[in-house]
Parts: sequence; C-alpha cells; structure tokens
Amino acid sequence: MTTNESAVGEADWRRATELIRAADTPALACHVSPDADALGSMLGLGLALARTGKKVVASFGDRVFAVPRLLRFLPGQHLLVEPPAYPAEPDLMITFDASTMERLGLLAPHAGKAGELLVIDHHVSNTRFGTVHLVDPGAASTTMVVEELIDRLGLPIDREVATCLYAGLVTDTGSFRHSITTPAAHALAGRLLATGLRPEEIARDLWDRSPFAYLRVLGTALGRATLEPDAVGGLGLVWTYVTRADRAAEGLPYDEVEGMIDVVRRVDEAEVAVVLKEDDEGGWNVSTRSKGTVDVARACAALGGGGHPRAAGFSSALTVADTMAALRPLLAPEGSRS
Repeated sequence: MTTNESAVGEADWRRATELIRAADTPALACHVSPDADALGSMLGLGLALARTGKKVVASFGDRVFAVPRLLRFLPGQHLLVEPPAYPAEPDLMITFDASTMERLGLLAPHAGKAGELLVIDHHVSNTRFGTVHLVDPGAASTTMVVEELIDRLGLPIDREVATCLYAGLVTDTGSFRHSITTPAAHALAGRLLATGLRPEEIARDLWDRSPFAYLRVLGTALGRATLEPDAVGGLGLVWTYVTRADRAAEGLPYDEVEGMIDVVRRVDEAEVAVVLKEDDEGGWNVSTRSKGTVDVARACAALGGGGHPRAAGFSSALTVADTMAALRPLLAPEGSRS
C-alpha cells in the first residue's frame, strides 16, 4: 500500500482508474530517448494491465526505434511496438514521464487524436496537455505515481513489475542521493525489494557496464571540456559536447552517452554542468545539472525543454556555440538576472 502523500486530486485518481478499467486496449507511450523512469513506468503499468487480460500496446516515438542497451534488462518489452504499428486514434492513450506533447516525438499526433489522454508524470514543468492528469511534482519519480495507480486499481506488483518501477525510482533519485529523495521514496523501495528483485543486478546493468568505445568517446569529450569560473553569476559553469562523428569513429550508439553528464557534474569549481550530445539526425540534446543554487529546469523550459530544478534538458537545432550562448544568460541565479 502506498505511503506517498500525492499532490494529485481525488477526482483525477478516480477518473484515471475509471478510464483504465473501461479500456480493453489501452495504448501506452513514453517520451523519446526513454530513460529508466520513462520506460520503467510504461512497462511496469503495461505488465500489470496485461495480466488482467487487457490488450496493451506500448511504444515511444523515436525515428530509430530501439531500447537503450542499458535498459534491455527491463521486463515487459514484448508489449512494445514500433511507431508505425501504434494505434492512430486510440480510445485511451496513457503517457509517461513526458512534460509536453512534443516529447512524444512521432507519437504526438496520436496523442492529439486520442479519445482520452491520461498524462502520468512528476515534472513541475508538465504542461497538462491531456484530458486527465496524474502529475505529482513531489514524487521522486514517475514510477512512484504509477505504483500508486496500480495500488488504486487493486492490482498486484510482482517481481517483474517491481523491477520496472525500481529502475525508475533508483535512477531518478540518483541512487537515493538527490534532494528529491523522500521518506516515501525509501518506503517504496522497501516494498519493491520485498518482491524479491535483485538490486545489485539492476545496479550493475544501469551503472557498472559499458563498452570500451564509451571510454574512448568519454576521453574525447573530457578533452574538450571547458570551465568558465565567472559564468552563472560567478558560481562556475563546466560544459562539453559529443558529436555524432565522435561516436561514429568508435561505433558507439547515441544512448551510450547519456551518463556522461554524471562525470562532468563532479567538478568542484562549477555550480552547473552541461553536456551537449549530437544525435544521429544532427540535432543536439542538452543535459544540464545544478548543485542546488540554480534552477536549471527554469532555464531549460525557456528553451523548450524542462525537467527538475537540479536536472533538466532541452533540444537544440543551433550550433554548439549558439546553443551555449542562448543558455548561459538563463543560468544566472535568481535575483541576479537583469
């Protein structure tokens, strides 16, 4: 039973459970380039619903459809279909961890044509683009919201469902190191561990494995890292970038570079860390991290992205130099902006 004190209203919970119980073929979607919270939320609920006899379909709207290598241990991937096979006008569509409709990529048009659109998320920047919203900015992960939903539906959480939910919880809390970690987050971890999942195996898949090519590309990115001690109102900025040519030279897929921000953010002299990653189509995905003084979610939202005060991102079609030029002035601490 959940112990999280949700910010979601009872009317929304009631409507969400009614819609799900009435749906024979719920269509699930998470944001593009899914992380563990997005994919874990979707597959966790998908598995729970499929075991009641519902015909669940799940997907994400990337042009190159592939589950990131680090997440291929997650159960429930038999529910996944590529975007062309996704229902064009689903009666009920449920989105996970997406703060805007645009974050659904190729599946955004499907969301616009859905009979009912249930949005499940925990980002404060969520734009409430659905017809029903389970959005709790106080939740440490979207999987926390999903766990409460499963509980309210009266469905069991077995080891496979728990593995999906735990992966999202442990990554979004930074292994319970981030400030968003709450007593409710630890309580949920305890309930999920009680199903018999193996936390050491999940941790190894998420953080302790990488191909040798990753070290080569990481070395290239660190070699061009730039420290700007006077930026961010004198609190310091460290940033670097990874091009698709860097990755192609070593045969490294895009999803393998996601964790580089966690290396760059360790710099003592910088309040904010930024890593720009060029995707296979030539666009840039920008990851930002703050140590607490600067709200990077606010900065990223101004550039069309979003996230959390200490961890956020956005996409850019500009050059690296122009992207950084647009971002820098937005990173000034509150009260110091002109």
